[in-house]
Amino acid sequence: MLLLTGDHGYALFDEFRKSCPTQYINAGIAEQNMVGMAAGLAGLGYRPFVYGLAAFVPVRVIEQIKLDVAHDDRQVVFLGDGAGFVYSHLGTSHQSTEDISCTRAIPGLEILSPCDRHEMVSCLNYAYNRRRSVYLRMGKSDRGDVHSAPIAVLEPGRLLKVRSGHPDRPAIIATGSMVRTALDISNDIDATVWSAPILKPLNAADVCYASSSAACVVTIEEHSIYGGLGSIIAEILSEHAPARVLRIGVNDRFSSYCGSYQYLLGEHGLDLPSIRSKIMSYVKV
Repeated sequence: MLLLTGDHGYALFDEFRKSCPTQYINAGIAEQNMVGMAAGLAGLGYRPFVYGLAAFVPVRVIEQIKLDVAHDDRQVVFLGDGAGFVYSHLGTSHQSTEDISCTRAIPGLEILSPCDRHEMVSCLNYAYNRRRSVYLRMGKSDRGDVHSAPIAVLEPGRLLKVRSGHPDRPAIIATGSMVRTALDISNDIDATVWSAPILKPLNAADVCYASSSAACVVTIEEHSIYGGLGSIIAEILSEHAPARVLRIGVNDRFSSYCGSYQYLLGEHGLDLPSIRSKIMSYVKV
């Protein structure tokens, strides 16, 4: 295994460099070249893990991921850190709310989105053992644990039930940082909550079961409503089991201001009170 980074100079990998000096490559602030390097190393039999901020890996290097890695089925894992609004004060250039939609149309590229440390460990193991190109999306917001214990081996595309609710209430399917929010809201409305740590492939049978066991489906994600989790769920249900779907995410707009992470969640209607209000209004329709 090799770790490639684009000149992250804030001591993030100091311990790794000391422990595994021959497995660390600082490719400099040249992300496109870094992906090409990873593709070549994968072709030689190495297992490259490519780390960067999600605004740059995968968004800035989407062409290289498509042509250098996915097209030739190279076994490269891309780690996109700070997805969503976590790098709030740095503005739109560092806020990544389109990375899922950018990557999911690339053939052969799988997409992972863990919600806590337990899913993160399982997703890393999954990505390594999958032996194909993978994008692992990390929010870095540290919302706390969703799962109370380590997770068994992840199966491709399976949803994880994290709370059982009343069948006459909504089923909430969330991913990444929003699973914690979904759990906090679920106690008020007695909703079933599912986590989606694997967005591509996503198991259609699991989605249909979640829908059939509830009054309606609500998706929550710290990502654009276009092309992300909500789109995936709506596409599956439209083909297999038509159902009402409320997609909660980032609307078709950029952030108006810089500010704290919590401020930006509020600006985009992804704070807990705003999400609760949207769900309650939808359920009453």
